[in-house]
Amino acid sequence: MIWQSFLNSDFYLDRGVLLLFKINSDEKETYQELIGLGKSKDNSDAIIPKVAKYLDFPSNKIKAKVLWMLGELGLKNPQIIEPYVNNIAKELENEKPKIRGRAVGALGRIGREKFDLIKPYLPIILSKAKDSHPDVRMNFIWACENIATNTSEIFDTSMDIFAKLLDDEGIRVRRESPEVFRVIGKRRPDLVKPYTKKLKIMSEIDPDNVVKVHAAGSIKASKS
Repeated sequence: MIWQSFLNSDFYLDRGVLLLFKINSDEKETYQELIGLGKSKDNSDAIIPKVAKYLDFPSNKIKAKVLWMLGELGLKNPQIIEPYVNNIAKELENEKPKIRGRAVGALGRIGREKFDLIKPYLPIILSKAKDSHPDVRMNFIWACENIATNTSEIFDTSMDIFAKLLDDEGIRVRRESPEVFRVIGKRRPDLVKPYTKKLKIMSEIDPDNVVKVHAAGSIKASKS
């Protein structure tokens, strides 16, 4: 009778509810801890390991927060973030679009300050331009804008990748895509020149006003 009670479906149902409650409780507690770490005045030597230890936390909400924080911390302190870059890059293949987006964004922030840290992952970063989810493609553009701020030259053979995003089916992607030409154009106008005609047409006849403004801005930047 005792063994039958143990196998009773109600027992497993209750057990599942308790487990779910514990996971939700741990998630809430961890999220608050991360918020506290974000406000902490401790140096990054202490903060980064405390944040990075949650990269494998079984919650997409926590993982997304961790990736965002590591990107911001890595921008300010790339030498300390180095041991965790590989684990961040692994999330580029996560099945959840939000996590893939946050991962590519984090690498972009880190690469803005120290490109060498993310250089080995550039091919997979560039592959995110063809990601199935528009939010990931948009985060890819943001990441490349960050990287291009200090190392525009590394995109000398990748401009066609950005050009294809000018016609992306996602409106938010199309709105952001001219911005990478603006960032690169300020530093390497020669790389943007082959696409000026396309950008000019967009700035004049595109049905979306934001696209028009951003396209015009990219042309202006490459001429200044």
